[in-house]
Amino acid sequence: MTILLTGASGLIGTALTAHLAAAGHTVLPLRRSARQAGQRCWEPAAGRLDPDAFDGVEAVVHLAGESVAGRWTAARRAAIVESRVVGTRLLAAGMAAEPTRPRVLVSASAVGYYGDRGDELLTESSTPGSGFLADVAVQWEAAADDARAAGIRVVHPRFGVVLSSLGGALPRMLPPFRLGLGGPLGSGRQFMPWISLRDATRALAHLLDSEDVAGPVNLVAPEAVTNGEFSRALAAALGRPALGWVPAAALRLALGQMAVEMLLGSQRVQPAALLASGFAHADPILRPALNSVLHSAVC
Repeated sequence: MTILLTGASGLIGTALTAHLAAAGHTVLPLRRSARQAGQRCWEPAAGRLDPDAFDGVEAVVHLAGESVAGRWTAARRAAIVESRVVGTRLLAAGMAAEPTRPRVLVSASAVGYYGDRGDELLTESSTPGSGFLADVAVQWEAAADDARAAGIRVVHPRFGVVLSSLGGALPRMLPPFRLGLGGPLGSGRQFMPWISLRDATRALAHLLDSEDVAGPVNLVAPEAVTNGEFSRALAAALGRPALGWVPAAALRLALGQMAVEMLLGSQRVQPAALLASGFAHADPILRPALNSVLHSAVC
């Protein structure tokens, strides 16, 4: 299969490229840079997409998007929304206009779709929540409507926290935990959906091949844990105590609404659609998953 990939240089994109190439697929990165021989490019903000971007392409995986980490200023919020909605809309419209269309678009989303829901059990059939991230996710997924209307199979992997020692959230957590000063954020009772990088990569490849799967798919592990449970598991994996605690008020003061939604919000998400499709997680349980991630050169 020939696959066009955005976000190819990111944590997930890099791992997915290696995984797909090892399985015999051809991965074509769609880059935001000056065109070179054989390279396919785009400028989403300017609405520019190479006219030959989809030539010979059977599938598109869209992972590109501005990071949501850090304080959400007005400019930051606008960049987060634009990077997701404008780019997705451009790809979907371009695919729909092709005389020979790619068969599938796997376009990223996030569990932020559900908002802060306490201990409510959430599956793909659950309604969207409230808040900035939920609004972004709703717009993000709707931006692929042109591809859907053209009969292209569209899948939205809703990512939880992707665990890897190579990037993402985990390396930022490690310094205080290695000192024995790690601990829960706020009450620690908020649910924290997670998935290993290995399983996130395997799941994306699985979704490309699963022709009967469309719509949202929660990319999370089947074991739902709270932030407090996650903190204790991470400390144990490092062989350190977890003596710290970060008050919710301090997080709100330092990071504003980003802390309220991303760090203190609770999403008890289950991978119902992923499991129903026949996917088997390699890392279904947090403690052994953390041990694997922290002591592996791959994840």
